[in-house]
Amino acid sequence: QVQLVESGGGWVQAGGSLNLSCVASGFTFNTYAMAWFRQAPGKDRALVGAISWNENTNYARAVKGRFTISRDNAKNTVYLRMNSLKPEDTAAYYCAADYSGVLHTRIPEYDYWGQGTQVTVSS
Repeated sequence: QVQLVESGGGWVQAGGSLNLSCVASGFTFNTYAMAWFRQAPGKDRALVGAISWNENTNYARAVKGRFTISRDNAKNTVYLRMNSLKPEDTAAYYCAADYSGVLHTRIPEYDYWGQGTQVTVSS
C-alpha cells in the first residue's frame, strides 16, 4: 500500500523558517521524482518544487532562492526547507510522487499524493 505522510507544518511569523518532511512507503522511492505542491484557500493547487530521481530540481518562481527541496533515498524521505517565509506562503502543502522519475510541473503527472500539512505564516 502506497503512503506519503507529511509532517513539519505549523504556524510561524513572517521571516521565519520551517522544515517539511514526507516519508514514503509502498513503492520504489529512489526511482520516482518527488515534489511539493501547495494550495491556499480559494486557489488552485500549484507546484512549489520538484526533485528528480537523480536530484535535478526546479522551483516555482515565487519560492526560488527561499525554499530548498532535497531527498534522502536511504530514509525514503523528501524534504522542503522553507526560509524567509511570507504570509502569501500560507497554504496546505502536499507531497507527491511521479513514476517517470523526471521533473514535471502538472498535477496529472503525479501518481501518488499525501494528505497535506498546513503552513500558516503571520505578518
